[in-house]
Amino acid sequence: MNSMPYIDQKGRVYKYGEFFPPELSPFAYNETIAQEYFPLTKEQAQEQGYSWKDPEPRNYEIQIKNNQIPDHIKDVGDDIINKVIECAHAQGSPATGSGQTAKAVCNEQCTEAFKIISQELAFYRKMSIPLPRLCPNCRHYQRIKQRNPLKLWPRRCECEGQKSKDKGPNQYTNTATHIHGEHTCPNEFETSYAPEREEIVYCEACYNAEVV
Repeated sequence: MNSMPYIDQKGRVYKYGEFFPPELSPFAYNETIAQEYFPLTKEQAQEQGYSWKDPEPRNYEIQIKNNQIPDHIKDVGDDIINKVIECAHAQGSPATGSGQTAKAVCNEQCTEAFKIISQELAFYRKMSIPLPRLCPNCRHYQRIKQRNPLKLWPRRCECEGQKSKDKGPNQYTNTATHIHGEHTCPNEFETSYAPEREEIVYCEACYNAEVV
């Protein structure tokens, strides 16, 4: 394999001991968990040599448009069970009567529509939660976006003695005495919270002094 290496369609050379070329993968990039941690568009994935799976044509007969979903769960009747509800990201897709596809709206493997089952409706009513407006796939990717990225930034503890670093209305007043007293905490560390984010970042010692 060193004298006759594999050369992919991008001209990249793969010799003995290297991982398999992505073009040999039986799965498309957006079918794997890689799309959750390192999201790419179709164009970006194909440029890097990955395959991409386009959404399958869906011919749902939408029974409830997204803008017809009641805002409050108390206004939802039992007749909504098992009806085909339009996903918010699919408004304007073929299923809703125009020529635009759901993938032009989002990059989250939108199924364009979803249903509510009886147990789900009972849970929403018990917890007083409004009905979802996104399909399960889009909901999942929206939750994923709330996680911190797989990257670390070097930071310094933002505890400055009696208070946190001044961030305007977000400034925090300490409730306990820390090991550094009234002086600024000297501890440095790496964190998944980027410097430009608004959250106050404390080192482990200062955090434990306030929380534990």
